[in-house]
Amino acid sequence: MISRYTYKELVWVDLESPTQDEVRGIMEEFSVHPLAAEELLAPTLRPKVDLYPNFIYLILHFPSISHKHNGGCEQEIDFIVGKNFIITTHYDLIDSLHEFSKVFEVNSILEKSNIGDHAGYILFYILKELYKTLGNELNHIERDFAEIEPSIFGGKERDMVTAISHINRDLLNFKQIIRPHKEVLDSLELSGTKFFGVDFSYYLRTITGEYFKVSSILDGHRETLLELRNTNDSLLTTKTNDIMKTIAIISFVTFPLSLVATVFGMNADHIPIVGRTGDFWFIIGIMVAITLTIFAYFKHKRWI
Repeated sequence: MISRYTYKELVWVDLESPTQDEVRGIMEEFSVHPLAAEELLAPTLRPKVDLYPNFIYLILHFPSISHKHNGGCEQEIDFIVGKNFIITTHYDLIDSLHEFSKVFEVNSILEKSNIGDHAGYILFYILKELYKTLGNELNHIERDFAEIEPSIFGGKERDMVTAISHINRDLLNFKQIIRPHKEVLDSLELSGTKFFGVDFSYYLRTITGEYFKVSSILDGHRETLLELRNTNDSLLTTKTNDIMKTIAIISFVTFPLSLVATVFGMNADHIPIVGRTGDFWFIIGIMVAITLTIFAYFKHKRWI
C-alpha cells in the first residue's frame, strides 16, 4: 500500500508491505538504486546506513510492547532520504508513523508546518516521534511497576514472580532491539552531514540525544525491576522458610506422639499402664506432656 504526502517541493512516500510493482515504480520515479530497492521487498535482520550519490538509505528496528499489530516484538522501518523526497517502508502498521502522517498532512494543507527546505527535516521529525513513542512504551512499564509493588508487599509474592518475569522479558527485548541504534545514528550523523551539509548536523545530534533519553529510562527501569525482583525473592524465601519451619515443628511434635501411641498399642503381654483403670487418659496425659515439653524447648531456642 502506498501513501503519498507533499509539502511545497518535498514528497513523502510511505510504503506498507510493498509489492514488486510498487517498489519498481518508486525506483523509477526517484532513481533509487536497484540494490536499495530490492531490500524494500522484505524485512532486514540488521540496521544499517548506506550513503548513495542521490540519497541516504537507513534501516532501524523499533521495539513494540503495548502497540503490537502482528504479534511481533519489533517493527522495522526503512528510510530512503533524498534532497527533496523521503521514502519510508514498513511491514506492519506503525502507530507513530500513522499519527505523524496526519499531522504532516494537516500542516501541509494549512501551510503552517515548520519543516525545513529538504527531506532530512522530515526524517528528523519522524525519528523524533518514533523515539517519543518508545518513551511512552517505557511509561507503560512504569505503570506496571506501580501495580507490582503493592502486590509484592500484599502477600502475592508467588503471583508476582510471573509478572516480573514478563516485564523482564520485555525489557530485555527492548534493550536488544535498540542496542545497535547508537552506532547507526553515529553513522547517520556522518552521512547526513556530508549529504545535507554541516548546518543539519545539529538535528542529527538531536536524534542521538533522543536515543540516549530512551536508553537512560530503559536502564533505570532495569535497575528498578532488579530491586523489585530481589525484594520479591527475599519475601518469597522468607515465607517458604516459615512454611518449612512449621512443617518441621509439626513433624518433631507428631513423631514422639506416634511413637508413644505405637508402643502402647503393641499386642504384647505386660505392657505398663495398659489395662489399668483410666489407662487411656493416662496415655493421653503423657502425649500432652511430651507436646508441651517440645513446645517449651522450641520456644526457649526461639525456633517459633
